[in-house]
Amino acid sequence: MSSEPSVLIIEDEPQIRRFLRVSLECQGYHLIEAQSVREGTLQATQAHPDIVILDLGLPDLDGMEFLTRLREWSQMPVIVLSARGREEDKVVALDAGANDYLTKPFGVNELLARLRVLLRGEARSAADSPIYEVGELRVDLSSRQVIVRGEQLHLTPTQYRLLTTMIKHAGKVLTHRQLLKEVWGPHSVREHQYLRVYVGQIRQKIESDPTRPRYLLTESGVGYRFAAE
Repeated sequence: MSSEPSVLIIEDEPQIRRFLRVSLECQGYHLIEAQSVREGTLQATQAHPDIVILDLGLPDLDGMEFLTRLREWSQMPVIVLSARGREEDKVVALDAGANDYLTKPFGVNELLARLRVLLRGEARSAADSPIYEVGELRVDLSSRQVIVRGEQLHLTPTQYRLLTTMIKHAGKVLTHRQLLKEVWGPHSVREHQYLRVYVGQIRQKIESDPTRPRYLLTESGVGYRFAAE
């Protein structure tokens, strides 16, 4: 068995598959290719890749159908790579379980960075460490301590719950709806002002410059992402 991280590419355009193959294989990834939802589903169930790169405009079914089927049995990371660039399309895909979303045309360096972030997140989850460290931030999930630059911070229960929810999904874009549902409950999914207020409060406490956040990043019109590096 290969020790290289395996990537399943579900994409019907040969030129893009060729470009991804060359770009990823030279970085040490093992590539598995599919051209349709049906073929992609078969490869996902048989090969169990470490991560999936998914186009939405596929010849047999919409890529969202693959994502819906996958989430019935697996939480393997999925990066959507699509020409659909509207905020609504991104929100729908992320709410359905995509971990990240890149719009074509895309930069290969950005794609590689996002692959690394998601794979590190998977490794961290597998290790099940109660300590999360990035930059000058350290969060001990077992003792509920949040430390920045060696100083322990006080967070309200809601601030702590929001912060740790994002940390547990570090590197993943979380939509407003996902965060509101997980932190405030299913009846608060439209209360976006809650989120803006609490994100601002957390930034004031953990960021060196809250106007230029290092950790808690905004994905405009979509939601937020906690930096994993």
